[in-house]
Amino acid sequence: MRRLLLAGMAALIALPAAAGTCRGTLYLTIDTGWSREAEEIAAILRRRHVRATLFVADEPTARGDRTLSPAWAPFWRARAAEGHVFASHTWRHWYFAGDPAPGRTRYASRGGEGAEVLDNAALCAELERPVQALRAMVPEATVLPLWRAPGGRTTPGAIAMARQCGLTHQGWTANGFLGDELDASTHPNRALLDRNLARIRDGEVLIMHWGVRSRREPFAGILEPLIAGLQERGFCFATLPAEGRR
Repeated sequence: MRRLLLAGMAALIALPAAAGTCRGTLYLTIDTGWSREAEEIAAILRRRHVRATLFVADEPTARGDRTLSPAWAPFWRARAAEGHVFASHTWRHWYFAGDPAPGRTRYASRGGEGAEVLDNAALCAELERPVQALRAMVPEATVLPLWRAPGGRTTPGAIAMARQCGLTHQGWTANGFLGDELDASTHPNRALLDRNLARIRDGEVLIMHWGVRSRREPFAGILEPLIAGLQERGFCFATLPAEGRR
């Protein structure tokens, strides 16, 4: 009986702070990425009662398919049912690389395999396509009028043109980059955990991925202690508002 009582007390202590007792709010955002640890990360968020804003693009995955292919419909439906919200991360996950003329922005693949100049209509289509694919799988999904450029790389033209599509660009804050894209040999998980716990402040927009192909020590291994540590400091997690955060 004593053992059960102690276990129950430990579980109670581990619960996140109630909304009325929050000493600050954090906004976790997750980009699609390689998605190798997607189910593991989703389980952590569920255990820790964290709702996030999910930026979706049609990227290759560890399964050999793509993140917005029909095979991922159960995953995205489950996230919507848990209260996560969604936004556009572009369709092709290319990079914005300059504005050659008014009303035009250059859009190029990371490896140089393709590039084109988008006008306003083409940019709107690029940003709307992942949302259309998501809604076809999850009609009930809550989609915010936000978008995020791959790598956070924007141009003045792309931002202005996206506004014409009714979309606001959402990056991340100064201490919001959690480091899951960094080389694990020089930025091991333990160092990332310590750094993030020390630096993150109230109001931060945090960024991570459902898995990063190049990282040999998956960031998911420290996600739960990171969230737990932030919650112990009194932080609560919320989804982004429709107007975004700066």
